[in-house]
Amino acid sequence: MSLSIAHLGPNGTYAEAAALAYSQWLTQETGQQSLLCSYPSIAQTLQAVANGEASLGVVPIENSLEGSVTMTMDALWRLDNLQVQQALILPIAHALLSCAEDLRLIRTIYSHPQALAQCQGWIDKFLPLAQLVPTNATTEALGHLEQDTTAGAIASQRAAELYNLPILACPINDYPDNHTRFLVVSLNPSSGGSHTSLAFSVPANVPGALAQPLQIFASRRINLSRIESRPTKRSLGEYLFFIDIEANANNPSIQSALAELKLHTETLKIFGSYNILPIPAKNEEGNQINPVNQETFD
Repeated sequence: MSLSIAHLGPNGTYAEAAALAYSQWLTQETGQQSLLCSYPSIAQTLQAVANGEASLGVVPIENSLEGSVTMTMDALWRLDNLQVQQALILPIAHALLSCAEDLRLIRTIYSHPQALAQCQGWIDKFLPLAQLVPTNATTEALGHLEQDTTAGAIASQRAAELYNLPILACPINDYPDNHTRFLVVSLNPSSGGSHTSLAFSVPANVPGALAQPLQIFASRRINLSRIESRPTKRSLGEYLFFIDIEANANNPSIQSALAELKLHTETLKIFGSYNILPIPAKNEEGNQINPVNQETFD
């Protein structure tokens, strides 16, 4: 039987590209076949895994330019029993897709808020008067571009191929080193790896409430590769803390640290240990994508 892999859709999103690449890697490594299933939001993608509708879910957690994907963090905290199996690093090269005859005719740009933010400098330089319209996915507006030649959308080169749309410029992200980290999650126990993700809330907002948990890792010389706060949504000024450590939770010394950490937290959730897999961006045929040259518009 094939595995079902949930991801943010529709076809052509970066989440689908990450899921497709992971599916191909999984087949090469294990021979396991998989079926990709798209969902209209990140939260629904994770909910599908939590409900057992999908075997695995691939969701973005962090971008090198814009930071953490808060919708993923909030859903991971809210849903129980999801475990991270793998992390994927996908290079991102944004393209401006439009049926406009000239770049300067574009009045509206659609895309996911993360993509819009990652291209804000380019937009300010070349299309400063364009209205920016956030969407649930980078591909959400692509079906309407042929009818509106004053509109453009920021999406991937693969999306341009799938929807048969012209690329006016690529890459347009503000910095060339643009990568998104995706998590592969399931209901199965984590198999272990070089990194561990966890989150916790503290009993009270008092001096040392965060320092004490962090000292547990510092005293054992365990490196934290990421720390992020999110509101608890219970009261203003109350926060959850998401942490990634460079260690395997199956290690006895890490288990000791986590046991001590539990004493200083209100709620502790360990999302599992995993390895990180760099994946090159690929098109539908499985060939690596090489960004086209950026044109200069003056």
